[in-house]
Amino acid sequence: MGKIKKLLVANRGEIALRIMRTAREMNIATVAVFSEADRKSPHVRFADEAICIGPPPSSQSYLDADKIIAVCKQVRADAIHPGYGFLSENAAFARKVKEAGLIFIGPPEEAIDVMGSKLAAKNIAAEQNVPLVPGTQSAITDIEEAKQKADEIGYPILIKASAGGGGKGMRIVDNESEFEEQMARATSEAQSAFGDGSVFIEKYILSPRHIEIQILGDQQGNVVYLFERECSIQRRHQKVIEEAPSSILTPEVRKAMGECAVTLAKACGYYNAGTVEFIVDENLKFYFLEMNTRLQVEHPVTEQITGLDLVRLQIEIAEGKPLSVRQEDLKILGHSMEVRVYAEDPKNNFLPDIGKLMTYQKPQGPGVRVDDGFEEGMEVPIYYDPMLAKLITTASTRNEAIDRMIRAIEEFRIIGVETTLPFCKYVMEHPNFKDGNFDTNFIKNHFTPEQLGGKFNEAEAKIAAWLAVKIFMGKEKTTANNTTSSSNKSSKWKNRLHQ
Repeated sequence: MGKIKKLLVANRGEIALRIMRTAREMNIATVAVFSEADRKSPHVRFADEAICIGPPPSSQSYLDADKIIAVCKQVRADAIHPGYGFLSENAAFARKVKEAGLIFIGPPEEAIDVMGSKLAAKNIAAEQNVPLVPGTQSAITDIEEAKQKADEIGYPILIKASAGGGGKGMRIVDNESEFEEQMARATSEAQSAFGDGSVFIEKYILSPRHIEIQILGDQQGNVVYLFERECSIQRRHQKVIEEAPSSILTPEVRKAMGECAVTLAKACGYYNAGTVEFIVDENLKFYFLEMNTRLQVEHPVTEQITGLDLVRLQIEIAEGKPLSVRQEDLKILGHSMEVRVYAEDPKNNFLPDIGKLMTYQKPQGPGVRVDDGFEEGMEVPIYYDPMLAKLITTASTRNEAIDRMIRAIEEFRIIGVETTLPFCKYVMEHPNFKDGNFDTNFIKNHFTPEQLGGKFNEAEAKIAAWLAVKIFMGKEKTTANNTTSSSNKSSKWKNRLHQ
């Protein structure tokens, strides 16, 4: 492969900056591509070169594979790093990059293809004896056969329609005495809704935890696992808070999950960074969900507990170098928390928000890391994911990492858009989270928007008072209509200050 001398980053925002910083440390020149909406973004200024690739919609810019490859050739870059999102798990893009004589910093396109298919991925997992959620491999209609299968799987079980979704034809069965009645209801609902009464049966996971294993593989066939990340705090099935390591895994379960992830990676000829996702039940039994064939948003917590730079390792692997770390050398160093700071209103069902960042002041101090792509005065665009930043804290213990995160959240000042910071602080302070007693249903079981209500703290009250005086002094000679307008603006500022 050879040494990479110039790298094009086919992404935007915080992950583009994250990649470029490591590239600069490695004396690799960087090229930013940007849409018209991102012309003033920090990643554009940070890069050695920057090329506009189109209008704001991602379909006309960050997802235009041919244009990105053409720019890469134009500036004579050697390689493309896709980051995450956009084209990062697009096998056709990876193939085009290689066909153009460029280096794709990611896995081989064959691995992206096979792991992009849930069915194919599960088939490989089954072949390699990686645990899958127990259940029937095909649809079933016979009551006695179904009951026998349910006994084998063990209650509680989930009966779900073969032909559809949306909750129709889906029944949770807690014990054998309920089985026949619930089976009859499920098949009847399925027949009525989809014209097909056949159903699947699988184990129902009561309190699921979402735990993933970070793996790294080189092109010589070596693969290691970099322990786990706990990703169970989610809204709309998307992660909001992650931590490493998990508070519930024993060393034995951690090792078993890691070895399964390595086995799966080797089975599909995987190299570079990847993540194998599992669901874990209340008895610490784990089951394969899927594999993400890219760098993850939450990779910083793994970096913090291993002392490794995953982007550096990705680049070295793409250059053809063997892994510089061995499994036996890896150790967990302390505990790390990450919260995703989204421009969303947690008091309004996490509805995305847009606006100008009138105040944007990042927390500092020991054990605090902020990965972001915004600055004070910037507009939050409507075209892309609403994540403003990732706030990461690291300490010697989990409790210290939580306390440090609470302090950092309180220090993080954002005025101009609503953010998820108040929700993240609520989680950090919740007894169930502190005790490690939570699962993917945390928001449903513990959170209501009203719990984020409350009074300004002292600093917020001072800013609100200052703004009110400024607005009053500037408008005192205006008409009554304008005074009303100022009052509305002041009210809007007050709402914004609830950050």
